[in-house]
Amino acid sequence: MKFNRIDHVGVIVNDLSAAKVFFLDFGLEVKGEWEMEGDLMGYAIGLHDVKVACVGLGLPNGQTWIELIKFHTPTDDKGIQQSSANTLGIRHIAFAVEDIEAVVATLKTKGTYIFSETSSMKKDISYATFEDQRELFWS
Repeated sequence: MKFNRIDHVGVIVNDLSAAKVFFLDFGLEVKGEWEMEGDLMGYAIGLHDVKVACVGLGLPNGQTWIELIKFHTPTDDKGIQQSSANTLGIRHIAFAVEDIEAVVATLKTKGTYIFSETSSMKKDISYATFEDQRELFWS
């Protein structure tokens, strides 16, 4: 038995519209939008009185989605919390891009805090990391 592919990654967001625009600006396409609520939804995720709005985004040629999820109910009792780099759980999503310098420049014009400037890991692999200062992705 083995996995065939990654289908999607769910990301809980604070501002669904702004998070959607963020990814659309970098070439992802809306693959679907929907709302869900009710007992079955709550049973599936272990919460009560669940109402969510979702946007599935993907690359035009890709099968894997990023599923942005906004919980209308229940709200997160803990509110927005910044995590440390060593906090357990999913920490980042990496995208392969044609021109990393252009992407970093675009992020900067949008007011995004670039956590580390462009660096090289290997001969043909460069990266930059940024932080969500606008709280699009923290709920």
